[in-house]
Amino acid sequence: MYEGRIVIDPEVRHGKPVIRNTRVPVDIILGSLAGGMKIEEVAEEYGIKKEDVLAAIEYAAKIIAREEIKIL
Repeated sequence: MYEGRIVIDPEVRHGKPVIRNTRVPVDIILGSLAGGMKIEEVAEEYGIKKEDVLAAIEYAAKIIAREEIKIL
């Protein structure tokens, strides 16, 4: 689902992942959710769709799932 909604373009926000056709970065969306905003509130605040917010969450989950933890 996130593949069509999240884009990385070096010309937009220094290559940070953003919602397609916007300059809204994924990290701002996640930070807003972590700060207690509801999905609908985030969508309204940044002028995006609920599906964009869900795509940002999915994108972050996929990134975290690929991380390897090495115990030193």
